[in-house]
Amino acid sequence: MIKKVILATNITLSYDNKNMIIENGNFHIRKKEFIFVSGASGSGKSTLLKALYGEITPLNGTLLVNQIDLSRKNTKKLLELRKNIGIIFQDYKLIEEYTIEENIMLPLKINGYDNVVSQEQANKLLKHVKLTHRAGTYPTQLSGGEQQRVAVARALAHNPSIIFADEPTGNLDEYSANVIWKLLRDANEQLGITVIVVTHKPPMNFGMHFRQLSINDGVIYEVS
Repeated sequence: MIKKVILATNITLSYDNKNMIIENGNFHIRKKEFIFVSGASGSGKSTLLKALYGEITPLNGTLLVNQIDLSRKNTKKLLELRKNIGIIFQDYKLIEEYTIEENIMLPLKINGYDNVVSQEQANKLLKHVKLTHRAGTYPTQLSGGEQQRVAVARALAHNPSIIFADEPTGNLDEYSANVIWKLLRDANEQLGITVIVVTHKPPMNFGMHFRQLSINDGVIYEVS
């Protein structure tokens, strides 16, 4: 039996306790799956993702991620979860004052790795995302596609079991978007990382099996 790494049971999400964004959501995600979460703008895709990495807490229901109950606020448990997940944002969220290596090293430092190990991992990942030639540069010196590759490398740095990506190709041209999709496919297929991607629409001819959840009028359902 394949382990369920995420299990949502009757979850309700809202920012103000009045306007319900998602109501009575039920779904599960198994280990090593690749999941797209789709829906119209404002449907609640990013809200759901925030709940999955503990940014917001469900009003009702139960949400288990890596067997940690996120429907109950617990700082210690949340920190434990964050050690095992990577997050990729549409606007990259790189620290401009840090070199790209320092950005990649950040989650390693937070998790207690020393400088030598962190630097080695950063160098390895720069090679993986084909940015070795940009070592020593700062985010503002890179194109959008290059910045997002750094963001992917940062998300992979501490060997997470799950990667959450919020519209990771939304600001990119077709070539850069294809590079990001390949990196995420490789993370799933070669490293066995569970990948959950929020997007308006999954790419055509993605090249591997995936499941798709969609949100419409506050309801989460699976697209067959």
